[in-house]
Amino acid sequence: MIDRFLGDLNRLRLDEGTLGLAVSGGADSMAMLLLAAEALDHEGLAVATVNHGLRPEAAQECALVADACRKLGIDCDILQITVAEGNTQEQARIARYAALGEWARASGIGAIATAHHADDQAETLLMRLNRGSGLGGLAGIRSRTRIEGCDADIVRPLLGFRRDELRAIVEGSDFDFVDDPSNLDERYDRVRMRKALAQADWLDAAALARSAAHLEEVERTLQSLADMTWERSAQLGDDEVCVPYTNLLDTNARLVRRAMLTLGATITLGEIMDFLKAGRRRANIAGILVECRDESYFCSKEPPRRGT
Repeated sequence: MIDRFLGDLNRLRLDEGTLGLAVSGGADSMAMLLLAAEALDHEGLAVATVNHGLRPEAAQECALVADACRKLGIDCDILQITVAEGNTQEQARIARYAALGEWARASGIGAIATAHHADDQAETLLMRLNRGSGLGGLAGIRSRTRIEGCDADIVRPLLGFRRDELRAIVEGSDFDFVDDPSNLDERYDRVRMRKALAQADWLDAAALARSAAHLEEVERTLQSLADMTWERSAQLGDDEVCVPYTNLLDTNARLVRRAMLTLGATITLGEIMDFLKAGRRRANIAGILVECRDESYFCSKEPPRRGT
Protein backbone atom coordinates (compact mmCIF):
# COMPACT_ATOMS: atom_id res chain seq x y z
CA MET A 1 0.00 0.00 0.00
CA ILE A 2 2.89 2.35 0.68
CA ASP A 3 4.09 2.00 -2.93
CA ARG A 4 0.56 2.76 -4.19
CA PHE A 5 0.35 5.81 -1.97
CA LEU A 6 3.75 7.09 -3.12
CA GLY A 7 2.82 6.45 -6.74
CA ASP A 8 -0.38 8.46 -6.39
CA LEU A 9 1.53 11.29 -4.70
CA ASN A 10 4.09 11.33 -7.51
CA ARG A 11 1.33 11.56 -10.12
CA LEU A 12 0.10 14.70 -8.40
CA ARG A 13 3.40 16.38 -9.35
CA LEU A 14 3.97 17.96 -5.95
CA ASP A 15 6.75 20.48 -5.54
CA GLU A 16 9.46 19.79 -3.00
CA GLY A 17 8.74 21.10 0.46
CA THR A 18 6.30 20.50 3.28
CA LEU A 19 3.08 18.62 2.53
CA GLY A 20 0.14 19.54 4.73
CA LEU A 21 -2.36 16.90 5.79
CA ALA A 22 -5.93 17.81 6.76
CA VAL A 23 -6.83 15.17 9.35
CA SER A 24 -10.27 15.03 10.95
CA GLY A 25 -9.75 11.96 13.14
CA GLY A 26 -12.00 9.76 11.01
CA ALA A 27 -10.75 6.43 9.66
CA ASP A 28 -9.99 7.80 6.17
CA SER A 29 -7.85 10.74 7.28
CA MET A 30 -6.13 8.76 10.03
CA ALA A 31 -5.17 6.16 7.41
CA MET A 32 -3.76 8.96 5.24
CA LEU A 33 -1.74 10.17 8.23
CA LEU A 34 -0.31 6.71 8.86
CA LEU A 35 0.50 6.13 5.16
CA ALA A 36 2.19 9.52 4.86
CA ALA A 37 4.16 9.03 8.08
CA GLU A 38 5.54 5.73 6.80
CA ALA A 39 6.11 6.83 3.21
CA LEU A 40 7.57 10.31 3.69
CA ASP A 41 10.19 12.07 5.73
CA HIS A 42 8.48 13.42 8.86
CA GLU A 43 10.39 16.66 8.37
CA GLY A 44 8.37 17.23 5.19
CA LEU A 45 4.97 16.72 6.82
CA ALA A 46 2.67 18.94 8.85
CA VAL A 47 -0.86 18.27 10.06
CA ALA A 48 -3.86 20.47 10.76
CA THR A 49 -7.11 19.38 12.35
CA VAL A 50 -10.14 21.66 12.37
CA ASN A 51 -12.53 22.21 15.27
CA HIS A 52 -15.77 23.43 13.68
CA GLY A 53 -17.37 23.94 17.08
CA LEU A 54 -20.54 22.18 15.93
CA ARG A 55 -20.46 19.16 18.27
CA PRO A 56 -19.39 18.75 21.91
CA GLU A 57 -17.06 15.91 20.89
CA ALA A 58 -15.11 18.06 18.40
CA ALA A 59 -12.40 19.20 20.85
CA GLN A 60 -11.78 15.62 21.95
CA GLU A 61 -11.50 14.47 18.33
CA CYS A 62 -8.94 17.18 17.59
CA ALA A 63 -7.00 16.11 20.68
CA LEU A 64 -7.01 12.53 19.34
CA VAL A 65 -5.36 13.71 16.11
CA ALA A 66 -2.83 15.83 17.98
CA ASP A 67 -1.91 12.88 20.22
CA ALA A 68 -1.42 10.60 17.19
CA CYS A 69 0.85 13.20 15.57
CA ARG A 70 2.85 13.53 18.78
CA LYS A 71 3.45 9.78 18.79
CA LEU A 72 4.48 9.91 15.12
CA GLY A 73 6.76 12.91 15.61
CA ILE A 74 4.78 15.19 13.27
CA ASP A 75 3.79 18.78 13.98
CA CYS A 76 0.03 19.30 14.42
CA ASP A 77 -1.99 22.51 14.63
CA ILE A 78 -5.59 22.66 15.87
CA LEU A 79 -7.56 25.27 13.92
CA GLN A 80 -10.57 26.79 15.66
CA ILE A 81 -13.22 28.12 13.25
CA THR A 82 -16.67 29.66 13.40
CA VAL A 83 -19.28 28.34 10.97
CA ALA A 84 -21.65 30.92 9.52
CA GLU A 85 -25.41 30.43 9.50
CA GLY A 86 -27.07 28.78 6.52
CA ASN A 87 -26.43 25.37 4.96
CA THR A 88 -24.34 23.86 7.76
CA GLN A 89 -22.27 21.49 5.63
CA GLU A 90 -21.52 24.10 2.97
CA GLN A 91 -20.69 26.85 5.46
CA ALA A 92 -18.47 24.44 7.41
CA ARG A 93 -16.65 23.55 4.20
CA ILE A 94 -16.07 27.23 3.32
CA ALA A 95 -14.76 28.05 6.79
CA ARG A 96 -12.61 24.90 6.93
CA TYR A 97 -10.82 25.53 3.64
CA ALA A 98 -10.32 29.20 4.46
CA ALA A 99 -8.66 28.23 7.75
CA LEU A 100 -6.55 25.53 6.08
CA GLY A 101 -5.44 28.00 3.43
CA GLU A 102 -4.35 30.54 6.03
CA TRP A 103 -2.54 27.80 7.96
CA ALA A 104 -0.73 26.70 4.80
CA ARG A 105 0.26 30.27 3.92
CA ALA A 106 1.60 30.95 7.40
CA SER A 107 3.46 27.63 7.51
CA GLY A 108 4.96 27.75 4.01
CA ILE A 109 2.94 24.75 2.83
CA GLY A 110 2.30 24.54 -0.92
CA ALA A 111 -0.25 21.72 -0.98
CA ILE A 112 -2.80 20.29 1.45
CA ALA A 113 -3.82 16.63 1.17
CA THR A 114 -7.35 15.56 2.04
CA ALA A 115 -8.54 11.99 2.48
CA HIS A 116 -11.18 11.74 -0.26
CA HIS A 117 -11.15 8.20 -1.66
CA ALA A 118 -12.64 6.06 -4.42
CA ASP A 119 -15.99 5.55 -2.67
CA ASP A 120 -16.35 9.32 -2.17
CA GLN A 121 -15.61 9.74 -5.87
CA ALA A 122 -18.19 7.16 -6.90
CA GLU A 123 -20.84 8.83 -4.74
CA THR A 124 -19.99 12.22 -6.22
CA LEU A 125 -20.15 10.96 -9.81
CA LEU A 126 -23.55 9.31 -9.30
CA MET A 127 -25.01 12.34 -7.51
CA ARG A 128 -23.91 14.59 -10.35
CA LEU A 129 -25.19 12.21 -13.00
CA ASN A 130 -28.52 12.29 -11.19
CA ARG A 131 -28.51 16.10 -11.43
CA GLY A 132 -27.67 16.17 -15.14
CA SER A 133 -24.25 17.74 -14.61
CA GLY A 134 -21.93 18.56 -17.49
CA LEU A 135 -18.35 17.42 -17.95
CA GLY A 136 -16.99 19.69 -15.22
CA GLY A 137 -19.32 18.12 -12.68
CA LEU A 138 -18.81 14.57 -13.90
CA ALA A 139 -15.05 14.92 -13.48
CA GLY A 140 -15.93 14.65 -9.80
CA ILE A 141 -13.49 15.26 -6.97
CA ARG A 142 -10.34 16.63 -8.58
CA SER A 143 -7.05 14.93 -7.80
CA ARG A 144 -5.49 18.40 -7.62
CA THR A 145 -7.37 21.68 -7.53
CA ARG A 146 -7.68 25.16 -6.10
CA ILE A 147 -10.67 26.03 -3.94
CA GLU A 148 -11.90 29.59 -3.71
CA GLY A 149 -10.85 31.16 -0.44
CA CYS A 150 -7.97 28.73 0.13
CA ASP A 151 -4.41 29.88 -0.60
CA ALA A 152 -2.95 26.45 -1.36
CA ASP A 153 -3.42 23.60 -3.81
CA ILE A 154 -5.69 20.82 -2.55
CA VAL A 155 -4.53 17.30 -3.46
CA ARG A 156 -6.27 13.94 -3.04
CA PRO A 157 -3.71 11.10 -2.94
CA LEU A 158 -6.27 8.48 -1.82
CA LEU A 159 -8.64 8.50 -4.81
CA GLY A 160 -7.31 5.08 -5.80
CA PHE A 161 -8.08 3.58 -2.36
CA ARG A 162 -11.37 2.07 -1.17
CA ARG A 163 -13.02 3.06 2.12
CA ASP A 164 -12.68 -0.46 3.57
CA GLU A 165 -8.95 -0.56 2.75
CA LEU A 166 -8.35 2.64 4.64
CA ARG A 167 -10.38 1.55 7.63
CA ALA A 168 -8.41 -1.71 7.77
CA ILE A 169 -5.14 0.24 7.92
CA VAL A 170 -6.23 2.09 11.05
CA GLU A 171 -7.90 -0.91 12.67
CA GLY A 172 -4.63 -2.80 12.23
CA SER A 173 -2.64 -0.06 13.95
CA ASP A 174 -2.30 1.15 17.53
CA PHE A 175 -4.15 4.38 16.76
CA ASP A 176 -7.76 5.27 17.51
CA PHE A 177 -10.19 6.98 15.16
CA VAL A 178 -13.69 8.45 15.37
CA ASP A 179 -16.90 7.93 13.42
CA ASP A 180 -18.64 11.17 12.47
CA PRO A 181 -22.38 10.79 13.20
CA SER A 182 -23.22 13.03 10.21
CA ASN A 183 -22.13 10.11 8.00
CA LEU A 184 -25.34 8.36 9.05
CA ASP A 185 -27.67 11.36 8.70
CA GLU A 186 -30.00 10.69 5.77
CA ARG A 187 -30.91 14.37 5.47
CA TYR A 188 -27.76 14.65 3.37
CA ASP A 189 -27.72 13.57 -0.28
CA ARG A 190 -24.34 11.91 0.05
CA VAL A 191 -25.47 9.67 2.89
CA ARG A 192 -28.49 8.53 0.90
CA MET A 193 -26.31 7.85 -2.14
CA ARG A 194 -23.82 5.94 0.02
CA LYS A 195 -26.58 3.66 1.28
CA ALA A 196 -27.95 3.17 -2.22
CA LEU A 197 -24.48 2.19 -3.47
CA ALA A 198 -24.07 -0.28 -0.63
CA GLN A 199 -27.30 -1.98 -1.69
CA ALA A 200 -26.32 -2.11 -5.40
CA ASP A 201 -23.58 -4.74 -5.31
CA TRP A 202 -23.50 -4.80 -9.11
CA LEU A 203 -22.00 -1.29 -9.12
CA ASP A 204 -18.20 -1.14 -8.87
CA ALA A 205 -17.18 1.97 -6.93
CA ALA A 206 -13.55 1.62 -7.98
CA ALA A 207 -14.52 1.50 -11.67
CA LEU A 208 -16.74 4.56 -11.22
CA ALA A 209 -13.82 6.39 -9.63
CA ARG A 210 -11.59 5.45 -12.59
CA SER A 211 -14.20 6.83 -14.97
CA ALA A 212 -14.23 10.10 -13.05
CA ALA A 213 -10.42 10.22 -13.33
CA HIS A 214 -10.67 9.80 -17.12
CA LEU A 215 -13.25 12.60 -17.27
CA GLU A 216 -10.98 14.82 -15.17
CA GLU A 217 -8.23 14.32 -17.73
CA VAL A 218 -10.61 15.24 -20.56
CA GLU A 219 -11.75 18.31 -18.62
CA ARG A 220 -8.14 19.38 -18.09
CA THR A 221 -7.37 18.92 -21.79
CA LEU A 222 -10.36 20.97 -22.92
CA GLN A 223 -9.45 23.73 -20.48
CA SER A 224 -5.88 23.75 -21.81
CA LEU A 225 -7.16 24.14 -25.38
CA ALA A 226 -9.33 27.08 -24.33
CA ASP A 227 -6.45 28.64 -22.38
CA MET A 228 -4.15 28.43 -25.41
CA THR A 229 -6.79 30.08 -27.60
CA TRP A 230 -7.27 32.80 -24.99
CA GLU A 231 -3.54 33.55 -24.77
CA ARG A 232 -3.28 33.66 -28.55
CA SER A 233 -6.39 35.61 -29.48
CA ALA A 234 -8.23 37.32 -26.60
CA GLN A 235 -8.38 41.11 -26.80
CA LEU A 236 -8.78 42.84 -23.47
CA GLY A 237 -10.00 46.37 -22.94
CA ASP A 238 -11.10 48.26 -19.87
CA ASP A 239 -14.80 47.64 -20.46
CA GLU A 240 -14.82 45.04 -23.25
CA VAL A 241 -13.23 41.67 -23.92
CA CYS A 242 -13.28 40.08 -27.35
CA VAL A 243 -12.66 36.34 -27.87
CA PRO A 244 -12.72 34.38 -31.13
CA TYR A 245 -15.54 32.14 -32.32
CA THR A 246 -14.33 28.58 -32.88
CA ASN A 247 -16.03 25.47 -34.25
CA LEU A 248 -15.97 23.89 -30.77
CA LEU A 249 -18.91 24.68 -28.52
CA ASP A 250 -16.98 23.76 -25.38
CA THR A 251 -14.09 26.09 -26.26
CA ASN A 252 -16.48 28.92 -27.08
CA ALA A 253 -18.21 28.52 -23.73
CA ARG A 254 -14.94 28.54 -21.80
CA LEU A 255 -13.69 31.61 -23.66
CA VAL A 256 -16.91 33.56 -23.14
CA ARG A 257 -17.03 32.61 -19.47
CA ARG A 258 -13.44 33.71 -18.92
CA ALA A 259 -14.20 36.98 -20.68
CA MET A 260 -17.22 37.53 -18.42
CA LEU A 261 -15.24 36.65 -15.29
CA THR A 262 -12.58 39.14 -16.36
CA LEU A 263 -15.29 41.81 -16.42
CA GLY A 264 -16.44 40.88 -12.92
CA ALA A 265 -19.38 38.58 -13.60
CA THR A 266 -20.22 35.49 -11.57
CA ILE A 267 -21.45 32.72 -13.85
CA THR A 268 -21.07 28.98 -14.42
CA LEU A 269 -19.87 27.20 -17.53
CA GLY A 270 -23.25 25.46 -17.76
CA GLU A 271 -25.08 28.80 -17.94
CA ILE A 272 -22.87 29.89 -20.84
CA MET A 273 -23.43 26.55 -22.56
CA ASP A 274 -27.20 27.05 -22.34
CA PHE A 275 -26.88 30.49 -23.92
CA LEU A 276 -24.72 29.26 -26.79
CA LYS A 277 -26.89 26.21 -27.48
CA ALA A 278 -29.95 28.45 -27.77
CA GLY A 279 -28.34 30.04 -30.84
CA ARG A 280 -28.88 33.60 -29.65
CA ARG A 281 -26.39 36.15 -30.93
CA ARG A 282 -26.95 38.81 -28.28
CA ALA A 283 -28.02 38.70 -24.65
CA ASN A 284 -27.49 40.35 -21.30
CA ILE A 285 -26.17 37.71 -18.88
CA ALA A 286 -25.13 38.34 -15.29
CA GLY A 287 -24.68 42.04 -15.98
CA ILE A 288 -22.60 41.47 -19.14
CA LEU A 289 -23.70 42.15 -22.73
CA VAL A 290 -22.59 39.23 -24.90
CA GLU A 291 -22.71 39.65 -28.70
CA CYS A 292 -21.61 37.29 -31.46
CA ARG A 293 -20.47 39.20 -34.55
CA ASP A 294 -17.61 39.18 -37.04
CA GLU A 295 -16.58 35.64 -36.02
CA SER A 296 -16.00 36.81 -32.46
CA TYR A 297 -17.77 37.16 -29.13
CA PHE A 298 -17.76 40.66 -27.70
CA CYS A 299 -18.40 40.91 -23.96
CA SER A 300 -18.93 44.29 -22.34
CA LYS A 301 -20.32 45.58 -19.10
CA GLU A 302 -24.04 46.19 -19.38
CA PRO A 303 -24.67 49.95 -19.50
CA PRO A 304 -26.69 51.41 -16.63
CA ARG A 305 -30.40 51.71 -17.32
CA ARG A 306 -31.79 55.15 -17.83
CA GLY A 307 -34.17 56.46 -15.19
CA THR A 308 -37.81 57.00 -16.10
